[in-house]
Amino acid sequence: LGEKQKALEYYNQSLPLTRAVGDRDGEATTLNNIGIIYSDLGEKQKALEYYNQSLPLSRAVGSRDGEATTLNNIGIVYSELGEKQKALEYFSQSLPLSRAVGDRAKEALTLNNIGTVYSALGEKQKALEYYSQSLPLFRAVGDRRGEALTLNNIGGLYDNLGEKQKALEYYSQSLPLSRAVGDRSIEATTLNNIGNVYSVLGEKQKALEYYSQSLPLTRAVGDRTIEATTLNNIGLVYDNLGEKQKALEYYSQSLPLSRAVGARSIEAATLNNIGLVYDNLGEKQKALEYFSQSLPLSRAVGDRSQEAVTLYNMAFAKRDRGNLTEALTDIEASIKIIENLRTKVASPELRTSYFATVQNYYQFYIDLLMQLHKTQPKSGYDTKAFEASERSRARSLLELLLESNADIRQGIAPELLERERNLQQQLDAIEKRRIEVLSRPDRTPAQKTELEQQRQTLIAQYQDIQTQIRTTSPRYAAITQPQPLTLAQIQQQILDENTILLQYSLGQDRSYLWAVTKTSISTYELPKTADIEKAARNFRDAVTNPLHRNIPNKVAESNNPLSQIILQPVAAQLAHKRLVIVGDGILNYLPFAALSLPGNSGKNGNPPLIVDHEIVQLPSASTLGILRQNYNDRQPPNRTLAILADPVFSADDERLKTPTTTTNREAIESVNLGLSRSSRDNDIQWSRLKFTRQEADRIIKMLVTANSSTPSFDFEASRATATNPNLSQYKIVHFATHGLANSVHPELSGIILSLVDKNGKPLNGFLRLTDIFNLKLAADLVVLSACQTGLGQNVQGEGIVGLTRGFMYAGAKRVVVSLWSVDDEGTATFMESFYQGMLQKGLTPAAALRAAQLEMLQQEQWHSPYYWAAFTLQGEWR
Repeated sequence: LGEKQKALEYYNQSLPLTRAVGDRDGEATTLNNIGIIYSDLGEKQKALEYYNQSLPLSRAVGSRDGEATTLNNIGIVYSELGEKQKALEYFSQSLPLSRAVGDRAKEALTLNNIGTVYSALGEKQKALEYYSQSLPLFRAVGDRRGEALTLNNIGGLYDNLGEKQKALEYYSQSLPLSRAVGDRSIEATTLNNIGNVYSVLGEKQKALEYYSQSLPLTRAVGDRTIEATTLNNIGLVYDNLGEKQKALEYYSQSLPLSRAVGARSIEAATLNNIGLVYDNLGEKQKALEYFSQSLPLSRAVGDRSQEAVTLYNMAFAKRDRGNLTEALTDIEASIKIIENLRTKVASPELRTSYFATVQNYYQFYIDLLMQLHKTQPKSGYDTKAFEASERSRARSLLELLLESNADIRQGIAPELLERERNLQQQLDAIEKRRIEVLSRPDRTPAQKTELEQQRQTLIAQYQDIQTQIRTTSPRYAAITQPQPLTLAQIQQQILDENTILLQYSLGQDRSYLWAVTKTSISTYELPKTADIEKAARNFRDAVTNPLHRNIPNKVAESNNPLSQIILQPVAAQLAHKRLVIVGDGILNYLPFAALSLPGNSGKNGNPPLIVDHEIVQLPSASTLGILRQNYNDRQPPNRTLAILADPVFSADDERLKTPTTTTNREAIESVNLGLSRSSRDNDIQWSRLKFTRQEADRIIKMLVTANSSTPSFDFEASRATATNPNLSQYKIVHFATHGLANSVHPELSGIILSLVDKNGKPLNGFLRLTDIFNLKLAADLVVLSACQTGLGQNVQGEGIVGLTRGFMYAGAKRVVVSLWSVDDEGTATFMESFYQGMLQKGLTPAAALRAAQLEMLQQEQWHSPYYWAAFTLQGEWR
């Protein structure tokens, strides 16, 4: 009830009575309980004194239950004092005792506590493993308090890794449980944590509402640790709102509380935040004083994340004071911690989301190095900045590509692989079930919602299994973390004399461009992200908007401002070289082939880049290094082309022999539309693409021998065909159909294949990104002749998370994808020209793509870049 002193009075009356009657078990219990009170009051050493009196008594009377409890509580104290390894030692002693006496509630609590220690140490994946063991145990014994606690902790873990919506889901499960059992401390903690999420999402007033609910609860139960945390968080909101003095008021309330209870992690965070206020007020020296108080505290308690934050803030303040070299030391120390923390996350999804949360560290690091380059142009800071840029991007993809060649399922426990297969079957079954429900006239919105929730749960479970496979795989453990290539390695291993790498890094204040050739590096400072984004949006809109795309002057007008920013600085170096573009942010969506160099006063302006340059796009230069490493040793495919085209989407399709009912037709049409808002926002209709048949027929006719290709048309253009292992026999795999990019849930992006069978029965025709990752290809080329196949979720630090990386993981050397919804007939014409270049003229795919774009450019009907600039090649150009 929060009345700690009153509790102590009663325990102090009980203690001499238990001693008088020789009840050593009761004495041990009371001593343990007194220790808990002192621990809650922040008197950690006094708590330890009582626990250390309790422990030998429990052991003497053989009370393994009491011993387990006290060991667990000692572990909690050491954890709060920052002695994490010592805490783990006590938890590790407690755990087998709880198991031996069959106390599953205590076992669950200890597992939860071990998870909390690993989370604080930055080992989030390990923490998640322990929470995932704790949660079902709490549920099995009906311990709703423990369940609420663990759900809250899992939410906090996802929150720290940048998965804000997932965090909210867990907090929303925890909150009613803590209220139901009347645990106001957990309720207050969860309300505070929900406030944190809304604060980061920019909903500051909503955050304050949750903090304002949390604060009186913490005070009512006397939980000064959570009170200090909440006051600190309220201060942070006011700081973000620009109310600096109000922020300082709340920090000044939080600080003595965290000190009183020995919560050094919260004290470190509050001191850091006070430093930030003074930094924003221009008082840099005062800011540094507070950062310097915070840093040793976060180090003492092993809070690596807070240590990284404080070092970053110190670097910022030192740079602003002109101490660039000192700032460099601090930011490099900060990034070293980040690099270490990300390696402890086995899940590619969580590793990606975490890396996105720390991209501002790399942006600052790059900017600082480039500022040092200005003052010391011969000291190699420009090279270091380029290499920092390379380290900051597509790291998860780099690791996935290295993993793809390792067969990480060898040596895995058979039951784990069986669970993976079961989940794959369940995902297929839920899709089939969803189609059946949608086919019925009595279906309800509630049924659709329930099925969608089941599917999301299965996807999450499937990703968890993938993570477990990685963490237990001997082959995965043997994989050395791939290091991004250095400048020298890129020049030696990636580039040739006819190629120039253009690598962009967008920043809040300044952006940068590096132009790298086989023998040189040049650097250019560009405007801030906001300016580049505005110009890039205008250009893309001019190329794709039906109102503008066929008006050359509109395209030219929008070209010049953007081209002036991102191409003019390097124009003199381009000559007729191949351009390898490593974009950043919005530049990942840009059709570079359609851009022209500025500055020509002629009537028609400059020709688009594609006239003088072969253009290839990469997530990072290092990605190509791993791709080349992967395919160098493999057996080449023995057949030329597998092509899936002209699938059957509709129950009204003329190829169906049996008439279909209205409800069945509705089911087919809506089978995949419920996947995401993006499909509806983009007004995607799964209508027949008749020109894909023509496209496929023309391509097949170019082949020298008929048996070197396998066309799959109509009902055969199906998910079953796409997932057939025989696909690994083909050099080229071509999909001519609809595509769907989901920018919110990239795992739901995919390719739409036949949605009905020959009898008009609905099929699961959606080849998802998760399916693509499971393909086994040895393809020189995958062509996605569909809409928006080059899009997906644009994740900071990772680039586009979508279909391209799925096919690269599956074994493709290169992938041709589209950046927008392409014209059916125009695409058929384009693809015919593209394949002529490869199959009849012997051009590389990159050269054939350029030749096809030039041919379209010269035809009046297809002259607009809308028809030919959507398709880009990612991967190998040789």
